[in-house]
Amino acid sequence: MAGVVRVAHQVGIVGASGYGGAELVRMLAGHPDLDVAVIAASSQAGRPVVELFPNLAGDRVFDPIDVAGLMALDLVFLATPHGPALELGASLADAGTRVVDLSAAFRLTPGGFEHWYGEPHTRPDLAPAVYGLPEFHRKQIADATLVANPGCYPTATLLGLRPLVSLVQPGSVVVDAKSGTSGAGRAAKDHLHFAHVDGDFVAYGAPAHRHTGEIEQHAGGDLGPVQFTPHLLPIARGLLATIYATLADGVTAADVQQAFHDAYADEPFVHLLAPGTFPHTKAVAGSNGCQLSAIVDPRTNRVVVTSAIDNLGKGAAGQAIQNANLMLGLPEATGLSSIGIYP
Repeated sequence: MAGVVRVAHQVGIVGASGYGGAELVRMLAGHPDLDVAVIAASSQAGRPVVELFPNLAGDRVFDPIDVAGLMALDLVFLATPHGPALELGASLADAGTRVVDLSAAFRLTPGGFEHWYGEPHTRPDLAPAVYGLPEFHRKQIADATLVANPGCYPTATLLGLRPLVSLVQPGSVVVDAKSGTSGAGRAAKDHLHFAHVDGDFVAYGAPAHRHTGEIEQHAGGDLGPVQFTPHLLPIARGLLATIYATLADGVTAADVQQAFHDAYADEPFVHLLAPGTFPHTKAVAGSNGCQLSAIVDPRTNRVVVTSAIDNLGKGAAGQAIQNANLMLGLPEATGLSSIGIYP
């Protein structure tokens, strides 16, 4: 009997010289149904990919950005800063080309974008786009032309927070999150030098980090203001978010566990740990997985949720591929794993 012939979808990556873009190249190398036809990076066009990323062996070079060529593809991943993504994402969406945008260009309402990013949104008709958190927006993602891939901090936080929306007191949520240095991008920055980061641990961006608005907007209910503080970990990749909130009157520890079970029992990439067992960043490294645990402190009447992801995996490239699979009618987990590299 003749075998089934699989016809791959043609996809492109713009911004492939950054960490998120390079992780897309790595993860898509094993995808059976997505053929990476374009690996574009404006400042690195013509340079061999392996010169920047020795793990990506081969003879590919970075392509120039050809908008007309990108429009002919089945789907384009944008892994650029939000400025270029605003223009290119809008042009591609207008042409009917499906887009997964890894930047913040289309995550917020126009007013929210202007508030948190300090500039007007140039395409308010496209903002916010469908928010690419598959565990909560699967159908909308499948039908979308433009999907806003969530940020890494919001992904870890929202996966831990959304099941609690009706169980906690508004205004009581505090998020204490830590990310590896790859979350700051590949550009050389003084404060990310090894000599500065090694053996150090520092908070930044409080009390008005841009991801605060994204967390509040996409929490799935009225949580009131959220206190969010990010920290820089002296590791290359990995993100751990610890979420604290005061329980509403009458809510029990059993209610909390039931809410998380109801939300994630059938999810392929979210692993619930037993209360008192805590997630590890290394357990999800290199994967699209998220580890979650929730425990109630009866002394303070607070719930403590811990969430671990790979900031370049479920926090960026892995989730983008998960969204692309849905948009192209493929099984959602194709080419992805929830199992991390350990040790």
